[in-house]
Amino acid sequence: MSEPGSHEAPFIEIDAFVGKAPVAIDPGKGAPFGWWPAICVALAALIDRIETNLMAGALPKIQEEFGFGDTAGGAIATAAAMAGVVLLIPAGRLADRARRTWTMAAVVAVWSLLTLGSGLAQSYMMLFGVRVLLGSAGQLYNPSGSSLIADYYPGSGRTRAYGVERFAYFAGLPLGIMAGGALAEVVGWRMMFFVVALPGALVALACLTVREPVRGLGDRIEAMRTGLSVGRTVTQGRKPTGEELRALWGIRTLRSIVSGLTILFFGLGGLFFWMPSYYERAYGLSEGPAAGLAGGVGLFGMVIGMVLGSRYGDRWHGNVPGWRVRLGGIGLVVGALGLAGAVLVPPLPAQVTFYAMANVGFCIAIPSLTAANADVISAGRRGLGFAVLQFLITLGGAIGPLLVGLFSDLVGSLRGAFTVLLLPLVVGTVVTLAGRRHYDADAARALAGDGTPDAGPSR
Repeated sequence: MSEPGSHEAPFIEIDAFVGKAPVAIDPGKGAPFGWWPAICVALAALIDRIETNLMAGALPKIQEEFGFGDTAGGAIATAAAMAGVVLLIPAGRLADRARRTWTMAAVVAVWSLLTLGSGLAQSYMMLFGVRVLLGSAGQLYNPSGSSLIADYYPGSGRTRAYGVERFAYFAGLPLGIMAGGALAEVVGWRMMFFVVALPGALVALACLTVREPVRGLGDRIEAMRTGLSVGRTVTQGRKPTGEELRALWGIRTLRSIVSGLTILFFGLGGLFFWMPSYYERAYGLSEGPAAGLAGGVGLFGMVIGMVLGSRYGDRWHGNVPGWRVRLGGIGLVVGALGLAGAVLVPPLPAQVTFYAMANVGFCIAIPSLTAANADVISAGRRGLGFAVLQFLITLGGAIGPLLVGLFSDLVGSLRGAFTVLLLPLVVGTVVTLAGRRHYDADAARALAGDGTPDAGPSR
């Protein structure tokens, strides 16, 4: 078979889309159908995270108007995330049964309507209730979107595809913080929520332009490229959810990845939510510059980290045993060291440098680990698998802001409160690296369909 990009690369016909005629593709390409599907999923992730983090940038002004403390402020973010967690497992089951492109469009459209309520809140409790309602809808695109990416992109391009989506997801954190701080000063914190509703509606329409692929398509293309056999994919739904979840948790690599990413999100959630307030209190910056610095440095580090993680996660995939999990662990080590420096070294230039380093490391880890998560789950239940992942990492991200706010009130310092994030990150790094020993065997079983409900004869 010719190398990707070769003028002599062979084209094959494959049943790629539900109810459509076969199409000709080059199986050697990492993106045989182009990058638009990944971009659409990324846009949904981006607009969701921007809206979620607007409040962090505008938090001082909201606290001033409603008169609540740091624990109450962190509780809003935590409760909103927890509300989304409740519906993630049903969303995963839906992703394995229904047309995923329609599900994504509906979720984003509903979110765009609900976000207007944040700007209409007249008290802390009203704001709390609206954010919880929004949180219940915000994450539900993820199982369908992540499953779509796995079907559109074979293993040779999967890290880059997830890198696009994960970059958008995490870029939404600093962009939301910066937009929140700037809009709160220019148009007021209420109007800022109205501003992001229209882009959300446009993203919902963009999702409808993506065609629904045949389940397991990416695995079949990868099998053509590597010469391996792939099991027959059957849509899930016949077994109880509890039984499906137990089977998923029996995948050793999946346990390591999910545990590591959960602890990583715990650290990132607490760090990003409170960093603008930290710059304001520790260095005397106003809301706009504080949010701009926290968001700008975070975004800079994310760009570097996502480029490195996406590029090298695919480059040595299949050549170095357990490579994607190994690279994810290396990224976590770099991120944990950067966070330690950002917390323990007070001068602003050094703090900013370490903060950027933390974001670089974490964003090296995220696309590789997300792609590895897809690799070790068979195609017919990837929606539920990604729902489990998102369920637990959302819990981790939800706990971070609350604990940092709680410790800040107890010790009287955000710097001291940030130290609660360090030990869990070390533990998460060790747990993640342990999964590299099982990755190749688990990925081979997922590709063949062995030991899963969707196993069947090769085709």
